[in-house]
Amino acid sequence: MEKTSRIYFLMVVATLFWSGAFVAGKLGINQFSPVMLTFLRFLTASLIIFPIMKEKEKENWKIRKENLKEILPLGIIGMIGYHLLFFGALKYTSAIKASMINAINPLITAVLASFFVNEKLSGKKIILIITAFSGVVLTIIDWDIMKILDMSFNRGDVLMLLATSCWAVYSILVKKTLKNYTPLKLTTYTFVSCVIMLFPFAIKEIIFDGALNVGIKPYLAVLYMGIFPTVIGYTIQQASIKEIGAGKSSLFINLVPVFSTIMAVVFLHETVKPVNIISGIVIIVSVVIYSRINVK
Repeated sequence: MEKTSRIYFLMVVATLFWSGAFVAGKLGINQFSPVMLTFLRFLTASLIIFPIMKEKEKENWKIRKENLKEILPLGIIGMIGYHLLFFGALKYTSAIKASMINAINPLITAVLASFFVNEKLSGKKIILIITAFSGVVLTIIDWDIMKILDMSFNRGDVLMLLATSCWAVYSILVKKTLKNYTPLKLTTYTFVSCVIMLFPFAIKEIIFDGALNVGIKPYLAVLYMGIFPTVIGYTIQQASIKEIGAGKSSLFINLVPVFSTIMAVVFLHETVKPVNIISGIVIIVSVVIYSRINVK
């Protein structure tokens, strides 16, 4: 029981780290492009996690050339695709709204899985998916129906919805690919592949645009994202899955929009519209109930 309580506490800590990524990303995007932020985040994470993976995997740490056809799509969709859209979204929308939209991820994953890997959805699950999506739509339009009629959406909200869809595709691909790798090895090489593929674009920005000539705050944001939500958050999550299972571990992720909202108000001085609190509650409650069905 004491060990389980410790895992619960650590998962809350991990959730705080993941929530902080929305604030750090918002701070970083003011000075870095989405490409530079993504590159520097995963360069930092790779430098830390690669030696750990090599030590843990022992003689099995290398990958073969034929493994690239599985790893590269994960790097392109989950690391590059998601993060370019994520950081691009934060340039135009608030960290609060981005975290609320991101909360729909488990349900987008479920919908895509029902089409592509034949995972069945019960009537109750379909109702919860519709309810959660309604909350996302209300968040995007700020409860102003005229925005739907005029098609006048905040581009950041749309980019965040696309980012969340990218992560859902990545989650499905990971589930199919993990049978051939340990989670640590697959994650490490996914990070590394992201860094290698973005390297030419990052170098271009550094040489021609002076992309690194910024103040200290963006670098602190990058270090935070590379170390805390990426490396430490991942490590805690893996320990949690091993101890209490994937289903129960996933329930903690629903705290992210709550913590992100509090952090955004405190550190970014963002304001929360009462109507968006309501739509946020609709999303979170729908996802929590859905997750509990899966756990059972």
